[in-house]
Amino acid sequence: MNNDHETREPALPAVAPVTADDVELAVQVALEVLSRAVDVDWSVPAGELTWDCWETLEHTADSLWAYAAQVVSRRVPLDRYLALRWHQERPDGPANAVFGQREVGPAALLELLEAGGALLAATVRTTAPQVRAYHSYGIADPEGFAAMGVVETLVHTEDVARGLGLEWAPPGELCERALARLFPEVSREGAAADQGDQAGRADQVDQWTNLLWAAGRVELPGRPRRVFERWHSAPLAEGS
Repeated sequence: MNNDHETREPALPAVAPVTADDVELAVQVALEVLSRAVDVDWSVPAGELTWDCWETLEHTADSLWAYAAQVVSRRVPLDRYLALRWHQERPDGPANAVFGQREVGPAALLELLEAGGALLAATVRTTAPQVRAYHSYGIADPEGFAAMGVVETLVHTEDVARGLGLEWAPPGELCERALARLFPEVSREGAAADQGDQAGRADQVDQWTNLLWAAGRVELPGRPRRVFERWHSAPLAEGS
């Protein structure tokens, strides 16, 4: 039955999928900004996180390596992660399977980040789109893992950049694709704003700021600070 008073969600904007090229681009722009600070102290806090800058980028690189391993493995069931040995170097630090050599300095982390990005990009590029792998936020496809790698890289690079006093901003189109894939509710809000339903809100915010808001990093006029809980790693068409 057609109900003229029915409230409908605005349609998602037509956005290109996240690809292996996007993973490579995210890592490239991250390396460009972070390479400016290889000679400074990375033991300072990363933005508002409880981790320091070293731990944060180490976690980011570790995520890219782990995502690649998760996607490429066919023996891992869809109810758990690959059986890597996770370790915390301190109780409040991140649990990683990949660690940088501290005696090498921050350059070691940039090497790990670049290698992890290349591995994830290659894995996504050569894996059939119908393949699925476990993630705690939902069983994901290769595009989902690519998007997660992009968001991990961009947002945690922002955390580290804040800690080190660096300013940067990644390409808006890259942020838009990642938002549409992992945070469809934020994309819907932007679509509603474009239709005049929430004029003066999301349509006035660039996509990088929207991504930071979706990840709980910034406040926006008219929108309370978001508490990040999870993203939508499952394929959007599967509705899970």
